[in-house]
Amino acid sequence: MSPPDLRHPSGHEPGRARLPRPPQPGLARERLSQPEFIALMAMLFSTIAFSIDAMLPALPEIAQELTPDAPNRAQLIVTSFVLGMGVGTLVTGPLSDAVGRKPVILWGAVLYCTGAALAWAAQSLELVLAARVIQGLGAAGPRVVALAIIRDLYAGRGMARLMSFMMVIFTLVPALAPAMGAGIIALTGWRGIFAAFLIFSAIGATWLALRQAETLPPERRRPFRPAALAEGVREILGTRVVALAIAALALCFGILFATLSSVQQIFDVAFGRGESFHLWFGIIAIVAGTSSLINAGIVERLGMRVIVTGMLGAQIAATALVNVLFWSGAVSGDVAFAVYVLWTTGVFFQAGLTLGNLNALAMEPMGHLAGLTASVAGAIGTVMAVALAVPIGLMFDGTPRPLMLGTLALATGAFALMRLLRRAEEADGPRPARSAAE
Repeated sequence: MSPPDLRHPSGHEPGRARLPRPPQPGLARERLSQPEFIALMAMLFSTIAFSIDAMLPALPEIAQELTPDAPNRAQLIVTSFVLGMGVGTLVTGPLSDAVGRKPVILWGAVLYCTGAALAWAAQSLELVLAARVIQGLGAAGPRVVALAIIRDLYAGRGMARLMSFMMVIFTLVPALAPAMGAGIIALTGWRGIFAAFLIFSAIGATWLALRQAETLPPERRRPFRPAALAEGVREILGTRVVALAIAALALCFGILFATLSSVQQIFDVAFGRGESFHLWFGIIAIVAGTSSLINAGIVERLGMRVIVTGMLGAQIAATALVNVLFWSGAVSGDVAFAVYVLWTTGVFFQAGLTLGNLNALAMEPMGHLAGLTASVAGAIGTVMAVALAVPIGLMFDGTPRPLMLGTLALATGAFALMRLLRRAEEADGPRPARSAAE
């Protein structure tokens, strides 16, 4: 008897890093080199980081101009964008499964640029927040569909390894974005940042339109029907490993978004380092960015679940320690600032070793529903994370203590979910051939 065909639906062997197969009817004929493919996907992903991190230096000016009586509300400029992105991810994946990957990203870029233009012209915080939700809806295109493009062409630990290399480039944006934002503010005021968003998105969309082949041929597309979508969602959430990975992803995103919402205020109010915030944040991002290189080197040997569980355990230990130090008053002044910077670096370092792996864990059994799985994981993970991050951010009291306590709670919950995920894998036993191939 011949052995079963364990290839990915695209014709690739599981886990093997291969670029697009020969041109299909209706697909672009160009084939990107691997470095260009990684760079393009990283730029599309970077739309999100740039849209968040470049805003951070602008929050004090926006608070002073638009909400002087409640400066903590300026944090909502970060979370409103994330909320729009989370809602948008529920639609963009299924749309990309129905009409192809490229159209969804390109129309998302149009929506993103529209939101940027509206925010530039807004005269109230409420209008800025509404425009940021629109921006987030548009950013859901590159966020979700870039993952689906990668899943079209890669599988398993090979996919996780590729995403790690992509994240190396991706981490340069958080390192540079606050400094870029500070420079733009110095030249044009905070509104100029929204013009920069528009230009950045236009460049990425043009690059995609001209260079990247469509990766989803017509014969593999799924009709955009509510009944079919509901059936797909039931299959995704009914797979215990996938559901647990999405829940853990939500808690890890909650840690990240809560930290991003509060970090500028903590530097400014708690430690009086607002003017040098962009420099410190750049250093933190560069150091934390090495986590992606580390993940790329070890993920195929250790596996995604082991890495995520180990990093969450380390996060719990480190955060418990800093909570004791800050709540007891054992550190103060420059020592407290140094401890806080080291801890914040650890939070971002942990994100580099957990978020990509959790996405890969959620999508690994679902190659036949790649776009929808990316949407469900992104939507549930992001919306839940915003619901967790907003109250943590609004509890800011002039110290990093509320953030540290919230991080401890979320990390503990995510660690418990990973333990349950391991038990679910053991209970399910070896995957059937189809799932392993995908």
